[in-house]
Amino acid sequence: MSRFRLLAVDIDGTLVNSRDELTAATRVALRRAVESGIRVVLATGRRYARALPFVQPLELDVPVVTASGALIKDPLDHRTLFCAAFKPGVLEGLLPIVDRAGYEPILYGDTFAEGFDMYCRTTEVAQAELAEFYRKNRDCQRLWPTLVESPPPGIFSGFAMGTREQMLTLGAELERRYPDDLYIHVLRSPRYAGYMCEIAPAGVTKWSGIAHLARDWGIADAEICAVGDDVNDIPMIRAAGLGVAMGNAQEEVKQAADRIAPCHDDDGLTHVVDWLLQ
Repeated sequence: MSRFRLLAVDIDGTLVNSRDELTAATRVALRRAVESGIRVVLATGRRYARALPFVQPLELDVPVVTASGALIKDPLDHRTLFCAAFKPGVLEGLLPIVDRAGYEPILYGDTFAEGFDMYCRTTEVAQAELAEFYRKNRDCQRLWPTLVESPPPGIFSGFAMGTREQMLTLGAELERRYPDDLYIHVLRSPRYAGYMCEIAPAGVTKWSGIAHLARDWGIADAEICAVGDDVNDIPMIRAAGLGVAMGNAQEEVKQAADRIAPCHDDDGLTHVVDWLLQ
């Protein structure tokens, strides 16, 4: 048996290739891992509804750590296993900052059962990056006109969109104002042209979500392998017993990793499974 008992896998740039495809080779490799006694967890920045299409083809019992650790759900029955929360007053304080900077804040709630994923003030926006996001995510929002003044209940994370420079500036301002209360990272999904400044409660990362599941299963940090390619994967890559960066990963992700796997377009995840089973 492998000394690793949990394999945490990012979706974009790791589980799927540059064409957003889950290949047969990757599916077979993950089934091999499970058959050997390794638990597989998907850990993604995607919202829950967008992660689900990759769970069924795996034909495995795979919990999903979504929104970069802020929401964990069991796809078998859509049960919520964990949902993050902001400290009182923090969300109400940061939303006007985002608004005054000229960006529309988008907020996530645990609302899959209600048929939508996010709250926003309006979908009629001039900003090119956010307009593209709405075009590609029709009917996924619920309008909440007083979102900034009176946000909806149950919000576990959110984001704003813009250019990389704009989002880095916004993220730095939020971190300056709330140094102990927020976890901020700026990244770009391969699905969109714009960058997201993702905002979560302090301490909420993909790693915190993985560790939550691992504790329930009696799995030690040293028995976890985490694989990813983007900046929101760095906490889990650094903390896991074996942290792996994909060959297509950003340089700072590679620097945080113990090993580098081949590119996602070369079924790099299959090599990781081979390493674990050797």
